[in-house]
Amino acid sequence: MRVEIWSDIACPWCYIGKARFEKGLAGFAHRDEVEVVHRSFELDPQAAPAGDVMVLDMLAEKYGVSREQAEAMEARVAEAAAGEGLGYRSDRVHGNTFDLHRLLHLAKERGKQDALLGALYRANFAEARPLGDAAELTRVAVAAGLDEADVRRVLADGDAYAEAVRADEREAAELGARGVPFFVIDRRYGISGGQPAEVFRQALEQAREAAGTAAPDGGGSGDGCADGVCTPGSVA
Repeated sequence: MRVEIWSDIACPWCYIGKARFEKGLAGFAHRDEVEVVHRSFELDPQAAPAGDVMVLDMLAEKYGVSREQAEAMEARVAEAAAGEGLGYRSDRVHGNTFDLHRLLHLAKERGKQDALLGALYRANFAEARPLGDAAELTRVAVAAGLDEADVRRVLADGDAYAEAVRADEREAAELGARGVPFFVIDRRYGISGGQPAEVFRQALEQAREAAGTAAPDGGGSGDGCADGVCTPGSVA
């Protein structure tokens, strides 16, 4: 079985959804048969690479709400993260994630993709580290197991793995994904949003049992992010 997961490091529901999916996978009797592939999806490709806009300011502008209301929105997400044992800070910056996705493709080649994705999520959400800074991003990537020279080479060459990122994004559009996280099982089941762990476990079981027969989309819509904004039930 193969599970492809489209996500963005800037998406808190992708961060939470990864933890929930992993819990669901852990409860799946045939988890050793599952290959997990992480794919790229940029929520805000027009964001500045340096990432100097605070998340709370971005939310207030996107929604047209006050700072206090933006803080309340973030508090809801923080509560969901805490429920999965995840750290969550709102004093982080919002920036372009293209370089992060390029490094994730390097990490895929090196067999370190999941480790790097987890490290990037923790650095962004639990530690509020400025991943738009090349030196800081390099430190995170090296700590996740990548070779420093490889990381520096990719970051210095803006074309490295750029097409791989774009190909993932084109494929997401072809599959009808308008937001993330978006999970696809064997190219037959689609699950949108950061669903509960049990939904993922049941979907894996259903997909295995139904192998070789037509199967409907599964899971419905859950908490997710689209167009740079993260809200309940906002994904396809």
